[in-house]
Amino acid sequence: MKKKILFLHGWHSVVGGVKPTFLRDAGFHVLNPALDDHDFDEALRTAQALYDHESPDVIVGSSRGGAIAMNLNSGTTPMVLLCPAWKNWGSVSKIKSNSLILHSRLDDVIPFEDSVQLVAQSHLPADILIEIGQDHRLADDQSLAVLRWACDLFCNGESIPTGLDDGTHLQAPSEGEGASADSDGSYICDSCGEEIVIPLDRSEGDVQSYVEDCPVCCNPNVIHVRFDDQEHASVWAEPEQDRDS
Repeated sequence: MKKKILFLHGWHSVVGGVKPTFLRDAGFHVLNPALDDHDFDEALRTAQALYDHESPDVIVGSSRGGAIAMNLNSGTTPMVLLCPAWKNWGSVSKIKSNSLILHSRLDDVIPFEDSVQLVAQSHLPADILIEIGQDHRLADDQSLAVLRWACDLFCNGESIPTGLDDGTHLQAPSEGEGASADSDGSYICDSCGEEIVIPLDRSEGDVQSYVEDCPVCCNPNVIHVRFDDQEHASVWAEPEQDRDS
């Protein structure tokens, strides 16, 4: 059975846009209601009624839709928030622990710092905020790939890969960081910014994590590899936490 995603669109966005269509094409059952652009409470009632009826596996909220998602009575259902406009709409100013935020530093509509503040006042690890994309829409290939990864993560009941406490953020998969099984992948070293090519082997499992020293600057990175159902791999890295600091 397909996993259900409740996708809540942004202000003046349309039903069936790039992101919900991408998720539908990726194999999810996407619930994508039309939300009133002028009456936030009415939009919230629409989303709540659909949530109550369908019991989705994941809620995805984009911009104003992120504010609607935050204001839903959604129990323990995980959320993926895309540049959430929580300061502009609604009254909720914290998110639950099983949430991920995708936001671009180049967002000229909703400041990236709003998401930094949201995570901090929710008392959650800084690395649930993933810096991604080149604008507010997050409709580029890289952002879409990370959105799918986040939805897969929650739909499979996996935990969020957090653990950093030094104020850094997870480095999301960069554009083109995918490969077929038993092929090559690449990641960007957080320390020196170099692209590092690594061999991939699906026989080690669909989800892999290991520590590897960058061959350029010798600083350690935690490498993450995830294979999807089509045997394509997403590869990304985060700096290894210095446990002695």
